[in-house]
Amino acid sequence: MTAPLASPDPGPKAELHFYLQSAREALLWKLEGLSEYDARRPLTPTGTNLLGLVKHAATTELGYLGDTFDRPSGEPLPWVAEDAEPNADMWATADQSRADVIGLYHRAWAHADATLDALPLDTIGTVPWWPDHDNKVTLHHAVVRIISDTHRHAGHADILRELLDGTTGMQPTNPGLPATAPAWWEAHHARLEQAARDADGRDA
Repeated sequence: MTAPLASPDPGPKAELHFYLQSAREALLWKLEGLSEYDARRPLTPTGTNLLGLVKHAATTELGYLGDTFDRPSGEPLPWVAEDAEPNADMWATADQSRADVIGLYHRAWAHADATLDALPLDTIGTVPWWPDHDNKVTLHHAVVRIISDTHRHAGHADILRELLDGTTGMQPTNPGLPATAPAWWEAHHARLEQAARDADGRDA
């Protein structure tokens, strides 16, 4: 098994940043080597796609680790305006290049990291899109929320990429799976399929 990742610095801010950055990089890596079509095309009935996940992650960081703490980035985000169509932050239009979306994500990292560096973790912020009676969060809470959300979407991206070309893992050097031959995985898949069918037959 691959050794678990760990921050070399035990300080709370450093640990939070370490796990946030590992999720960011895992998500972005899933785009590498793909055609423009595969990077964008919907792979689930609800339209989940790799470039859209990156666009969403960038938007979320700019909101929770920018606007929430009165540190607006100045980035134009028309897909989250009041008159935007639903889910507009989850896909890239044909005129939004991959470089545009990735560039936005890198700028979101820098802006969010600057917030984390500048403010104590117990700083209270106001989430603009939450109800007025329940819209206060600490910076610590906001960072943990972003870490959780980014890792969740990195997991989505992991599955999407595996469906596209079989690539798995969190990093190029960490596939996250036993190093076995393709034939073993085919047999493993068949075994699981048969187990599912057998269990379903018992419940019938």
